[in-house]
Amino acid sequence: MSRDTNIVMLMVDQWRADSFGIEGHPVVETPNIDMLFEQGTVFDRAYAAVPSCIAARASLLTGLNHRRHGRVGYHPEVSWDYPFTLASVLADAGYLCHAVGKMHVWPARRRMGFHDVDLHDGYTIDERRKLDNFDQVDDYRTWLRLRSHAEADIVDAALGCNGYDVRPWPMDDRLHPNAWAVSRSVDFLRRRDPTMPFFLKVSFHRPHPPIDPPQWALDRYRDVTVPPLVQADWNDRDAPPRPGYFLDSPVPTSPTAIDRARRGYYAQLTAIDHELNRLVQALTEHNLLQTTAFVLVGDHGEMLYDHWRVAKNLPYEASARVPMMMRLPGRPHEVRRSSAVVELMDVLPTLCDVAGVEPPDAADGHSMLPLTAGDASSVRDVLHGEHFNWAFSSEVDDDNQWVTDGRYKYVWFPRSGREQLFDLATDPTECNDLAPDGGPVLERLRGELVTALDGREEGYVAVGELVVGRQGRATLEEAGIMTEAQAKGQRDMLAWIAAKASS
Repeated sequence: MSRDTNIVMLMVDQWRADSFGIEGHPVVETPNIDMLFEQGTVFDRAYAAVPSCIAARASLLTGLNHRRHGRVGYHPEVSWDYPFTLASVLADAGYLCHAVGKMHVWPARRRMGFHDVDLHDGYTIDERRKLDNFDQVDDYRTWLRLRSHAEADIVDAALGCNGYDVRPWPMDDRLHPNAWAVSRSVDFLRRRDPTMPFFLKVSFHRPHPPIDPPQWALDRYRDVTVPPLVQADWNDRDAPPRPGYFLDSPVPTSPTAIDRARRGYYAQLTAIDHELNRLVQALTEHNLLQTTAFVLVGDHGEMLYDHWRVAKNLPYEASARVPMMMRLPGRPHEVRRSSAVVELMDVLPTLCDVAGVEPPDAADGHSMLPLTAGDASSVRDVLHGEHFNWAFSSEVDDDNQWVTDGRYKYVWFPRSGREQLFDLATDPTECNDLAPDGGPVLERLRGELVTALDGREEGYVAVGELVVGRQGRATLEEAGIMTEAQAKGQRDMLAWIAAKASS
């Protein structure tokens, strides 16, 4: 395409890929997103290779695979020192680059190549507990207090930022973080330099908890019949839905509370969809809609009590598969669907392609633009994913490694050696584990995982075989992004965990 094309990236946090009207969900209402991307391409096999906030955003912003950007688990406060980012590449090509909402980088005010950032990372508990003035790392709260009252705060709904209790937003709808993100984006459209093409990243903290949608959105789902939970024989109902705990973020397990959490989650989606229409209206009023490319993308999914789990970090479709949709100016007004296996690192080269800019040679991702024109060829044969999960008990077996070719998914748990295999074509909710039967598919995908992990610093592979019991880590030292003190701190923590788990 060309450098006259404006780009709007709509980024959502913890939004399941199956939970849109355009995806055929039986109850979720997303009419504005559906309308926008019924004139675009929906990627049915888009994944976050490391499905948690920080690692996923590193892949998206750098175009690097997780082995090269180094983040293979959740590890905040590791500096984001990368030679290029999506925004820096577009800025160098003459784009005005602006970000609104969640960044989740370190230091928190790092712009990552954007000319300006209106920042709201959510509760940002890592920073909030360490700073005298939280406004140093959050623009939303200052805005909120100017429009509400001097002591208004993000936590006024009395919900934790990782919990699954539900309460309607306690203030005016216009003061919700969703509304703030769109209002700041509309203000950017008004104030921008009209002689420059722009890249606008609008990043919502929701539907990530807290589950605090406006009352009207909760009312939409009060009387609907929600789909049943996905449960399988291999689910461990004796374990908690989320190993470990946050004292301020309970995960209730009664049938009534689970039902309330799921309805509240769906209400979060509809509330965001409603706000997005204000952005589309503003683009229309500025005569920008027909020259603007849209991409909607999520950082990871949400288990939402399926398989008796919540949140992310897991290899299953509800967690690792992400929303990925594109609408390009000048394309036919019809929805295309692509079954190619794509990943968040593919966004950087794709948007470079949209802008008519050469992506950096060092980027690992591949442009998805040919797929939007109906090219049925594959971007890759297999995708490797993983997530290291900090665990303080030998009974927690959550560290995971996985590969998928789009049809089958193979999962390996390094601590125990447990394996799973799913046929995603016939079993999209991953209820029927084929691994106990073995067979050539299992052997082939296990071999793909051996290839992906060969030479890794954890020692997952030896003499061409997977090695059970190796200690994982959240950040790879080989990537060179940690200070020596951070690397030593991680080694010491892992040694302490290993000793505690074996005691």
